[in-house]
Amino acid sequence: MSLSSQARSLPSQRVRGGLREVFELAYPVVLTQMSATAMGVVDSAMVGRLGATPLAAVGFAGVWLWTVFSFFYGTASGVQTFVAQADGADRQRECGAWAWQGIWVIGPAAAGAVALLALTAGPLIAVMGPSADLQTDAVAYIHMRLPGEIGMALTMVLTSFFRGFGDTRTPLYATLAANAVNVVLDYGLIFGELGMPRWGVAGAGAATAVGEWFGCFVLFAAFRRRALRERFDTGRIGPRRHAIRRLLRTGAPIGGQWCLGMTSFAIFTTLVARMGDASMAASQAFVMLLSLSFMQAVGISAAAATLVGRYIGAKDLGSAERSFHSSLVLGAIVAGLVGALFVAIPGPLLRIFTDDPSVVELGVSLLALGALFQLFDAGGIIAEGALRGAGDTRWPFVAHTLFGWGFFVPAAYVLGIVLDGGLRGAWLGGLLYVIALSTVLVRRFRSGAWQSVRI
Repeated sequence: MSLSSQARSLPSQRVRGGLREVFELAYPVVLTQMSATAMGVVDSAMVGRLGATPLAAVGFAGVWLWTVFSFFYGTASGVQTFVAQADGADRQRECGAWAWQGIWVIGPAAAGAVALLALTAGPLIAVMGPSADLQTDAVAYIHMRLPGEIGMALTMVLTSFFRGFGDTRTPLYATLAANAVNVVLDYGLIFGELGMPRWGVAGAGAATAVGEWFGCFVLFAAFRRRALRERFDTGRIGPRRHAIRRLLRTGAPIGGQWCLGMTSFAIFTTLVARMGDASMAASQAFVMLLSLSFMQAVGISAAAATLVGRYIGAKDLGSAERSFHSSLVLGAIVAGLVGALFVAIPGPLLRIFTDDPSVVELGVSLLALGALFQLFDAGGIIAEGALRGAGDTRWPFVAHTLFGWGFFVPAAYVLGIVLDGGLRGAWLGGLLYVIALSTVLVRRFRSGAWQSVRI
């Protein structure tokens, strides 16, 4: 039964686009995102036991890897928009074809990027100017993790397919399976336990790569189930040029937005890395803690994208708008709880990643900023998801580009370097940026311009 059919059969007290509907769709996505983030958290927590420099290297390399491949992940998320709107319009047999078009275009493109980065990672990291030890560890981590990025890109295509028609549990199960593999291999390959070689930082990269491919295979097996083949026509469908053009027209601005936004953050991270390994390690621990809120907001954003797309397909614009506002309320509640933890127990949270006193001291000074940062960030992420569900992807792309490069990087540089504010000053620039960006994204959805978008 499609989500639209389920909605029609709900009792009268269930409000379409209400808080309960958003929550029921969002919580498996939240768990999925948190489980996916747990790969990075586990890598950081285990590698942190090797010292501040390995922890800094994993964070630095991870940010740049995500930056490069975020274009493919973002483009893949466009599949969700097409599947959601097709299912909402009771055209379920079109849904499988959209997933296959995503596979045909994203898989080969991601493989090409992997090959190119494998040849250039060392020189690129050296140009950025971190310490020599950090460079060595970062390159080792990148080389071992790179193969998994192809699997992760394909996972994003399949995840977007499932979320598009309201199945948020299947991606959760696949991510939990991937995470279990990663934990075992992290322990074995980082420390040389369980009969495995001791590879240190490189072992963390290898463990993540294997985990990402395992999750991809689990999700693909679910995608090819007989029930889905009959309902959504998920049997193998070849490339269709017109469909790929439509997918790229909607998905590529999302990919560009994610990539340019992440590039500005990666430049920010490079500024932090040049402040010293302790500052980079503290920033990495802080980012991992921020991800507790960030990934919950991403999960709620995915629910908002599904519901907005679904109700647009069903020509119920009132429920689409209600879904957005309910998502904002749920996001504010979650962000408020995480912010309270940041203020109440900063030290114990940071010691999950490191016992280095200088790193913990630097990190504690960031968590008060983090409480406010993740509240505004959640609002922007949710608004972005709602706009994506409506197919309004070009305007957020422009907003991210202008604010990321015209505000975030200059503000971080001035407050952190020019005014000698150090790590805290740089992150204060990040806070001002996220407040401004989130404000304009929320206002964009509230303007109603998305109602005239056609995909």
